[in-house]
Amino acid sequence: MAPSEKKSGWMKWLSRIFRPGANRGGGGSRHPQQLVGDQENMFRRAPARSSEDPSRAQKEKEELDHAIALSLAEDLKRRNRYRRRTDNDEAIARELQDKMNLSPYPSVAPPQYHPGDYSCRYCGGCNRAIGYGNYLGCMGTYFHPSCFRCRSCGYPITEHEFSLSGKDPYHKSCFKELTHPKCEVCHQFIPTNRAGLIEYRCHPFWSQKYCPSHEHDNTARCCSCERLESWNARYISLGDGRSLCLECMESAIMDTGDCQPLYHSIRDYYEGMNMRIDQQIPMLLVERQALNEAIVGEKHGFHHMPETRGLCLSEEQTVTSILKRPRIGGHRLVGMRTQPQKLIRRCEVTAILVLYGLPRLLTGAILAHELMHGWLRLKGYRNLNPEVEEGICQVLSYMWLEAEVMPGFRSGPSTSGASSSSSSSSSYHSSTSSKKGGRSSAENKLGEFFMHQIANDASAAYGEGFRAANSAVNKYGLRRTLDHIRMTGSFPV
Repeated sequence: MAPSEKKSGWMKWLSRIFRPGANRGGGGSRHPQQLVGDQENMFRRAPARSSEDPSRAQKEKEELDHAIALSLAEDLKRRNRYRRRTDNDEAIARELQDKMNLSPYPSVAPPQYHPGDYSCRYCGGCNRAIGYGNYLGCMGTYFHPSCFRCRSCGYPITEHEFSLSGKDPYHKSCFKELTHPKCEVCHQFIPTNRAGLIEYRCHPFWSQKYCPSHEHDNTARCCSCERLESWNARYISLGDGRSLCLECMESAIMDTGDCQPLYHSIRDYYEGMNMRIDQQIPMLLVERQALNEAIVGEKHGFHHMPETRGLCLSEEQTVTSILKRPRIGGHRLVGMRTQPQKLIRRCEVTAILVLYGLPRLLTGAILAHELMHGWLRLKGYRNLNPEVEEGICQVLSYMWLEAEVMPGFRSGPSTSGASSSSSSSSSYHSSTSSKKGGRSSAENKLGEFFMHQIANDASAAYGEGFRAANSAVNKYGLRRTLDHIRMTGSFPV
């Protein structure tokens, strides 16, 4: 028998099994229907159910299962080309069996209402429920559009792109303002270099950040504090190639007469450390050109700094000094009066010259340095090498600044070798502290910068010399250090 014919035979056999009334109500029924009653009122008696019915139904079910099993077995034996049809027959058979087990009244589950997700979401900004409408989601938190705000400016973020720092959102522009360094000269974002890195310069003390290009574009630099000129705060031109920032300008000393009180107070400082200077050494404020000319005529000018701001003269010269302070006109000084002055040598020191226009603390530090040169010459210290002479002079300059900026920080390390000088130095500190009670924090910060300059100088004479001299003074005291220099020409180790 062909496979298709055999399959059709099985399907006909199954149809007979499931045909309505196949096993009851037909001619072959074992329980024929009976009519009961008179001619007018007759009704059909229900056929009596045999005790064999349950077993017959069970038998029919077993026959059906057997037929399905045979059909499946035949399907496995057939070739692949008959597989699709067999699968269809199997589906029909299972569908017929399912119909037998179906209830005439299938149960229908009542519809369930699923509320929208909005009802269970709360805004991360206002903590209120998010109703129907637009909302924003960020890192598992939801927001009303008006509640999703920049952490920096507080305004809503409406752009498609924004920046995150932790869980805090920012406008991209606000985040750049916070994280991308800005030049403190031109106030623009510092550009990246060819490697894509943000490259900038930063002052070691003031932490002023600026574009590298400003080191070569003629941007003015303060001759006192070294800060570059900002585009929104113009510097004052001193007329000799120097510029001064407004902060340094507040305490600048402009002429020789204005500087005399400071000069005499520093002489008192020396006297308080038993280093009295008996000779009346003239002190003049001069322009840069006059100072440079004096350096050329000075025989002992072989170890001056590249930018000389003070000079202790030992030769007779004619020097042009500042007689009357200039006034500010626009962004420059005008109306300055000068006067040539003949300096006659009456002792080992002819005069002390200092650049005009510098802040009080810097002018004082220069005077303290130059007065130490004068003291060494007047006391017979001869032929000292630059590291020793400049180093000990820088120590006196540093000590004076320390007494001005941080009074009482140390009771004068220079006086640790003599108790009498210590008491004198303390009396000087107490007498001057009342005079500087009105000094601003900005001026004190300026004094700290000048101390930083001395301590971190990279030159051999001024930098290495200061560190060696300061170490000796801190260890042995100023008096013993000076005695050792007189005898050996070097610092004690």
